[in-house]
Amino acid sequence: MRFIVPSAALGALALCLLASPAVQGANVSAGQAEAKEAAKSLGNCTPAKVEVMSYATGRSGQTVFKVGCTEDKEAFVLVQCRSRICTLLR
Repeated sequence: MRFIVPSAALGALALCLLASPAVQGANVSAGQAEAKEAAKSLGNCTPAKVEVMSYATGRSGQTVFKVGCTEDKEAFVLVQCRSRICTLLR
């Protein structure tokens, strides 16, 4: 038995794969490096632990990271990343 898949179906499949949690997780982990760099350069914080506070998908997806600082156990900064461009929130 042989199946012929139209190109529109292949495009829809590709979009589904890009929206999958595994791909989204890869985007979040890639953003952690940028979040650490923003915390270091903009927040005067030597980064330690990085946590994801919020993650929004879509056309203008964004991730907010909580980056702990090694100088003080209670100190942290919040970093917002949109498509690998990160800014300091707090």
